[in-house]
Parts: sequence; C-alpha cells; structure tokens
Amino acid sequence: MMELATIGLMDDDDIDLIDAGIALSLADRPNADATRLRRLMSGWAIALQRDPAPATAQGRALRLAGLIAGEAGLTGDTRDYDNPLNADLVAVATRGLGLPISLTILYVALARRVGWRGDALALPGHVLVEVHGGGTSALIDPFDHGCSITPARAAEIARSGGTVAGAFPAMTNRQMLVRLVSNQASRARLAGQVLRALALYERMTLIAPRTAALWWERAALEQRIGRLPAARASLTAMLETTHDPAVAHRIKAKLASLARSDN
Repeated sequence: MMELATIGLMDDDDIDLIDAGIALSLADRPNADATRLRRLMSGWAIALQRDPAPATAQGRALRLAGLIAGEAGLTGDTRDYDNPLNADLVAVATRGLGLPISLTILYVALARRVGWRGDALALPGHVLVEVHGGGTSALIDPFDHGCSITPARAAEIARSGGTVAGAFPAMTNRQMLVRLVSNQASRARLAGQVLRALALYERMTLIAPRTAALWWERAALEQRIGRLPAARASLTAMLETTHDPAVAHRIKAKLASLARSDN
C-alpha cells in the first residue's frame, strides 16, 4: 500500500492518482476493499484500448463518459452531497456517487492510463475535465453524468462562483488530491469537528508538504486544542517552505505569540 508520506516525496508527474486515492481511502477506512475500483479502471482501460482510439477530443470525451457514467453509472451525489464517502475514491467506485473532484480524478486517471491527455480544471466550487485530442479539447462535467459542456457553460459556472470567466487553470496531481481531502476538512470545521479537521490537515501536509497555507491551517487547529508545541512545529515547517518575506514575517510573529502564551 502506498504511504501518504511517500506521496509527499514524489515528483508530481510520478503520482498515480488511483494508488494515491486508495491510500487516502484506507487512511479513514483501513479495511476498505479497493478491488472494485481497480477492476473498473483495468476494465475501462482494456475497453478503450480494444477499439480504435477516437482522434478528436470530443470523441475521446464521449468514450470516457460512456464507460464511467454510462456503463458503470458513476455520477454526482445530488441528494447527499456532504456525505464523506463522496470524497472517498474507493467508496465512490462502490456506491457510484461522488463529488466533482473525486469523479474528475477517475476521468483524468483513465485518460492518462491509455495515453490520452486529460486535465482537471479548477472552477470556483466545481471541477471539470478537459480532454485533448486532434489539436482540440472538449469539456466534461463528471458530476452531471459525464455530459459534454461548452466553454460558454464553463464560463457561466465560473461567474456563478464569483470568478470572471477566462482561462481555467489545470490542477496538478497533488492539487487534485489536496482538493479531495480539503472538501472533507472544510465540512468538518464547519461542523465544529476540530479533531477530524486536524487529522485531515495532517494528511494534506503529508501529501503536499510544500504548500505553506496547509501548515498555517494545521497550526491554527493545533493551537485551538492547546497543542502548542505541535503548532510551533507546523509553523516552523511552513517557514521552511515559503519564499515570501511577508508570509515569513507573519509566521515569525505567530511563533513569537505562541512563545508568549507559554510564559
């Protein structure tokens, strides 16, 4: 089994999204059975490789959606969106329901497994899949039964989230995994589940140790429950990752504040 700390040491391009997703599932549910997820991925890849590969991006998008949403029936959970299992890749494969980011990971991982280029596009409050081929690209909404959407619709989604429409950044593998976990962490914090939120931030700092903001949030939670030495350690780790003088100044001020709290 892949260890979360191992993910944090890997180059981003070397991260296998499915293996990493399984590791995150097992962190919550050690006895979770990833057999169905692995079988689905293998079966989908075989199906794509068996038939002539579509040359166009739209053709590839339709093939991906036909397998994941059509044949396997994986789509967004509109009735119980906040269910933690929607952010658990193993559970998504079993239940057939998930969040935009968990479903996106499946689409992107499958596309890449057969040598196609697939990207996760970060929109405010949503994630889309962009498939490339034949010099063109096509957009898929994995949360809506893998339906194809137009750039105009993507821009409308962005505007509804308060972002001016424009180019949408492709997420790195590590960013996708962090977003998968941060969905759960945000809900835990809103529910006042501090220990649960802290456990999730600990995971995120393991898989993305160079993302300074994660250490700040982890330190805040550690301070909140009185774990001041742990909070100082998190802030020190953050200090080692940042190259921004303003951020470094903020961290040092916080460390000084924690030192005074000890006295």
